[in-house]
Amino acid sequence: MKLWVKIFIGIALGVVAGLLLGEKAIYLKPLGSLFLNLINMIIVLLILASMTVGITSIHDPKKLGRVGGKTIGIYLATTIIAISAGTILANLFDLGAGLSLATKEANPAKTLSIGEILLSVVPSNPIAAMVKGDILQVIVFAVFLGLAINFSGSKGKPLLNVLESLADVMYRLTSLIMEFSPIGVFALMAWVTGTFGVSLFIPLFKFLGVYYLCCILHFICVYGGLLKAVGRLAIIPFLRGMGDAIVMAFSTCSSAATLPVAMHCAQENLGVSKNISSFVLPLGITMNMNGGAIYQMMSAIFVANAYGIPLDFSKYATLFLTTTFSAIGTAGVPGGGLIMLSAVLSSVGLPLEGLALLAGIDRLRDMMTTLLNILGDAAVTVFIAKQEGELNETQYYHSELVQFNSSN
Repeated sequence: MKLWVKIFIGIALGVVAGLLLGEKAIYLKPLGSLFLNLINMIIVLLILASMTVGITSIHDPKKLGRVGGKTIGIYLATTIIAISAGTILANLFDLGAGLSLATKEANPAKTLSIGEILLSVVPSNPIAAMVKGDILQVIVFAVFLGLAINFSGSKGKPLLNVLESLADVMYRLTSLIMEFSPIGVFALMAWVTGTFGVSLFIPLFKFLGVYYLCCILHFICVYGGLLKAVGRLAIIPFLRGMGDAIVMAFSTCSSAATLPVAMHCAQENLGVSKNISSFVLPLGITMNMNGGAIYQMMSAIFVANAYGIPLDFSKYATLFLTTTFSAIGTAGVPGGGLIMLSAVLSSVGLPLEGLALLAGIDRLRDMMTTLLNILGDAAVTVFIAKQEGELNETQYYHSELVQFNSSN
């Protein structure tokens, strides 16, 4: 039985147990807290290893040249737009408001200036940052460490090998911990349902609907605009050419698993040269996670509203930076989305219990996340190929011509 099916069963049983036990369901909460502690246990090392290894995949900027700089620039720009869109829609629809999950009011946080925020994200002592669990400082250190390894060339290879080994071990540990997720989610859902009732599920499906809306608008406006307005290419042939990858993304919910199919679609259906597709698409899998970026920002706002925790300017700025960096090197393993979300929530002191709520819709959410990630990577790949003169436009429009001719 697949893990996501087990989690669904755990959620369903948790809801039933919560309704039957009522307030007595609080006795199950320690099981859920234990699961959250296991997640906390791996966050720092997982982020340090996976983020650093992800950054090293960018390689030497001199080798990347014009194509690499253009690709990275577009990926970063689309990520920033995605986070901004998620922030606007989450606040526009007031996601999570009215749940009143907090048992007591949170203390208002001190508002920091822009200068103080920038100073606070750069660790003066990276070891101390890891000990304190300051996630944003760990991410910033990992980014600089990855760049330094690249610039060190062959001398940085031994350290990279160690970090790659650490990343693989942490991925395995993540998989092991996620095996306990059905039990942990069951306990947390029983406690939440017993304490607050089933009315909390309405805001969850509202969250899912707004998330789907944001992802669709992001693809149409950002990637559709990139293809149509800038690249002078029609969008329908692009979607038809990516048909197999779309089905794969929906069925597996894994960008990494969909990558070979996406590369095949880009080369054989859309006419992208192998040189461009073999570089731009894998790089996108590493650092262009627009669907995940939208989800993390929306989730943070949802949890903050649900627990009545105000987000001031400094917390929004921290969330923005954390989410942007987390789009680079996110672990591509089962449970990676929840692990990274826990890091984002931790960066501004939001309760990790919010993960239990969002776990209930995680599989449905992940389908759209993976789809947007893959289509976004492919759209940028087609655009770069067009700019570099390595796109066969006859082949790009071939699927539409075949469709047109068959209908006549």
